[in-house]
Amino acid sequence: MRVYQTNEIKNIALLGSAGSGKTTLAESMLFESGVIKRRGTIEAKNTVSDYFPVEQEYGYSVFSTVFNVEWNNKKLNIIDCPGSDDFVGGAITALNVTDQALILINGQYGPEVGTQNIFRYTEKLKKPVIFLVNQLDRENCDFDSVMSQMKEIYGSKCVQIQYPVSTGAGFNSIIDVLLMKKYSWKPEGGAPIIEEIPAEEIDKAKELHAALVETAAENDEALMEKFFMEETLSEDEMREGIRKGLVTRSIFPVFCVCGGKSMGVRRLMEFLGNVVPFVSDMPKIHNTRGEEVPADSEAPTSIYFFKTGMEPHIGEVSYFKVMSGTIKAGVDLTNADRGSKERVAVLNVCAGANRQPVDELCAGDIGCTVKLKDVKTGNTLNEKEVENRFDFIKYPNSKYSRAVIAVNESETEKMMAALTKMRQEDPTWVVEQSKELKQIIVHGQGEFHLRTLKWRMENNEKIQIKYEEPKIPYRETITKASRAEYRHKKQSGGAGQFGEVHLIVEPYAEGMPDPTTYKFGGQEYRMNIKNKEEVDLEWGGKLVFLNSVVGGAIDARFMPAILKGIMARMEQGPLTGSYARDVRVVVYDGKMHPVDSNELSFMLAARQAFAEAFKNAGPKILEPIYDLEVFVPSDYMGDVMSDLQGRRALIMGMDSEAGYQKLSAKIPLKELSSYSIALSSLTGGRASFSTKFASYELVPTDLQTELIKQHEAEAAEEE
Repeated sequence: MRVYQTNEIKNIALLGSAGSGKTTLAESMLFESGVIKRRGTIEAKNTVSDYFPVEQEYGYSVFSTVFNVEWNNKKLNIIDCPGSDDFVGGAITALNVTDQALILINGQYGPEVGTQNIFRYTEKLKKPVIFLVNQLDRENCDFDSVMSQMKEIYGSKCVQIQYPVSTGAGFNSIIDVLLMKKYSWKPEGGAPIIEEIPAEEIDKAKELHAALVETAAENDEALMEKFFMEETLSEDEMREGIRKGLVTRSIFPVFCVCGGKSMGVRRLMEFLGNVVPFVSDMPKIHNTRGEEVPADSEAPTSIYFFKTGMEPHIGEVSYFKVMSGTIKAGVDLTNADRGSKERVAVLNVCAGANRQPVDELCAGDIGCTVKLKDVKTGNTLNEKEVENRFDFIKYPNSKYSRAVIAVNESETEKMMAALTKMRQEDPTWVVEQSKELKQIIVHGQGEFHLRTLKWRMENNEKIQIKYEEPKIPYRETITKASRAEYRHKKQSGGAGQFGEVHLIVEPYAEGMPDPTTYKFGGQEYRMNIKNKEEVDLEWGGKLVFLNSVVGGAIDARFMPAILKGIMARMEQGPLTGSYARDVRVVVYDGKMHPVDSNELSFMLAARQAFAEAFKNAGPKILEPIYDLEVFVPSDYMGDVMSDLQGRRALIMGMDSEAGYQKLSAKIPLKELSSYSIALSSLTGGRASFSTKFASYELVPTDLQTELIKQHEAEAAEEE
């Protein structure tokens, strides 16, 4: 392969809902460009994209696949992305390192919730969009209905470049209103027969052509002026207007393809080569210091690693984009994130598992390499004296979590190493060793996402694992003031142990004044605050510790031990063993022994006094509450709302967005545990949701009683 310059390279993300036909279309693109000699099929498990065993097992794309084709002296780098929302990380990564989104729409269903989710990401990242209506040969495909839905959702920016003469089993021709030609195919697809538009279609074609010309002209003042004077544009002028409209997202061209029969694919690739923006046409990337890094092949070299693949017999395959400069095989670079030196011994361009060696790659190009020492996904390599770092890919919050356990306990360490390695391939798998819950938690985007992880762990890594419901990180607090005292005394020959602590606990709120007096049982306790410590708890909230001991009842040197004892009890709250928070503790009296008092004695006394006072201070359990947004077709709104109300959710509002209903709610984390499965079941997989931590709120009384009983039973079992 020859070296392509920056102004000859186009980077494209191939996106769409599950089942829209991306893998099949990718196969046709590779076949039509001569990269492969024969088209594979998902059923035969021999496609270029879905080449990992787990993908062949499930018949779904799990990982994004990078491939390239050469077309009309242009290089098209294309990333075929998984369609399932569970594997959205691949789509987000691809959109961040490409300059054009191709969104496939299943002609049988029109825009689906997955389409909407992907479109929102293109909106956020300001990426150009081309829509492809696929599977026009299916009996229940209604192109006019699909276009009507698209215009309703995406507005007048959706402009047809093509339309099918008919759909269904007999589909074999389209009208191209940019070129004003009819394209038709023999049953085997491939090269089209190009003819004049027949008389019965000419009026419709002219109407759509006029709309396209006007939209193209709107993106350039000179073109608009010419359009007003002549009411038409040349093909080249239209292409220029469409290109500018793509960059500003002023136009979303609509194409027709049938990937399974390779119909419309060549014409699509001509358009990609001729019209889609080059790398140099797009806004410049900024490094982490906010400095602009132009895609200039003459600039100093920086390459960004956006994806890692683990392949049998090879190990890590590291995929990168050349952010600036030119990289050559055998060059030594510095890892800006890890400080290590790295030699990039070989450079490859890829088509799935097939890799072709190249000598160099210019700014904007995408390639891969192997056998790097110390490079992880998200790292940047620079040439000497260059200090670029990039951190522009942001992934969504997790939606589904499970505690993971190695069936054979001795394989726990091996399991953790495998999980860490797998997260390099998919950063939306998040692994957490929770000290609080005493569990290893795996967070993902959905049940299928974690099921895939389990399949790979057991089939690739040969480690048997099981999932359990994760514990909920409850918090404990108090609602009123309470007083307690405790004497720790132990005598066993020689030096004994003695420490007595009197303390008061009360709820803490930010900004509350220091106390002066308390009343308990008709007796007044006056406070004389000597010292104050505010501890920001790592699990949220505060502990405020006040020393009000007078007359030397407790020596100041024992105060840190008292605080330590209280903190130890807050780490294992008296009600359920959960973290306690937002408590003020005043130590106001106590006793000590001239020989037997020591730090351990006061730590134990403080721990017991705190626990006793806490239990008498109107203790309450708090649970994590999450903000929930559900995108759901209107037909399923009633079922979804009913289900949420059964999950103790508080509905905050409803809105209509791009043809779907957006429902906002607050919901306890406990009720979110299996929500992704339930929502998929309720809506046939046509809804999606996102969550974000909101706050801690009091649990209902009946649930609090149940949680306390459960904790007491577990504690009794451990004894």
